[in-house]
Amino acid sequence: MNTSAASPKPGRLGIGVIGAGKVGAVLGAALRAAGHAVVGVSAVSEASRERAENLLPGVPVLEIPDIVERAELVLLAVPDDALAGLVEGLAATGAWQPGQLVVHTSGRHGTAVLEPARGRGAIPLAVHPAMTFTGMSLDLRRLPDCAFGITAPAAVLPIAQALVVEMGAEPVVIAEADRPLYHAALAHASNHLVTIASQAAQLLGAVGVERPDRVLGPLMKASLENALSSGEGLLTGPIARADARTVRAHGEALAEHGVRDVVEAYRGMAKATTSRAMARGVLSAEQGEALLDALADAPGPERGVER
Repeated sequence: MNTSAASPKPGRLGIGVIGAGKVGAVLGAALRAAGHAVVGVSAVSEASRERAENLLPGVPVLEIPDIVERAELVLLAVPDDALAGLVEGLAATGAWQPGQLVVHTSGRHGTAVLEPARGRGAIPLAVHPAMTFTGMSLDLRRLPDCAFGITAPAAVLPIAQALVVEMGAEPVVIAEADRPLYHAALAHASNHLVTIASQAAQLLGAVGVERPDRVLGPLMKASLENALSSGEGLLTGPIARADARTVRAHGEALAEHGVRDVVEAYRGMAKATTSRAMARGVLSAEQGEALLDALADAPGPERGVER
């Protein structure tokens, strides 16, 4: 994409990035590639400074008030719990400017958290990428396959949509009141997938498998693809087969192995899977109860030793 000064695109903005973490630096680079000018970035830690240098070369590292003063669009890529205090603190100093776009990347928050800036005349937008980031250039190649959960007042919603489209991604509108549930869904899918994969790899390592990733990779990828394309209709394994004795044997083996968090996670997910299969009619009430009894009879995590 040609972003030379000789042929600038209309509607280009001066963007300030507050937080050169894994998300902020990548989105700043994506917006820069779309033709916007990044006028400054805040970076405190050595890692964030290195990230800014790699992804936003030539962009000055500035103090936050200086970035807000220079930018037409301020991208707030800070932790969820730090967002409100930052916005309020800048409002208290009169930093926000009328007509300035204030965009945060928090999944949990909508635009209510930006009310102090809006009270100063700024335009609030919530733009959250539903993607896990490494903070490296490879993330830029993932954006075209990514969706962003966006929330904004109706009059300015097209601005949020346009910014996401410019980055090559797909905007998905999320109502203000639905942001916590939306974010919980993403965290459940992403973070807990990491936990499950790590726990499974730990168990395979315990039985001598040297490369658990080679065993788990094809299985988990196929399972994820099937789940996303067909939902729970392609559920396989002992629960789908109503094999209560196998489920009981799993519980006993896990308890004997003695890793408490694995026992708790397996039992909790197995119960949830059984209940959902019963609700969909995949399992009869009798089959479901037999599976739940097997899970209840398995030795509890309190009998294992945390390792």
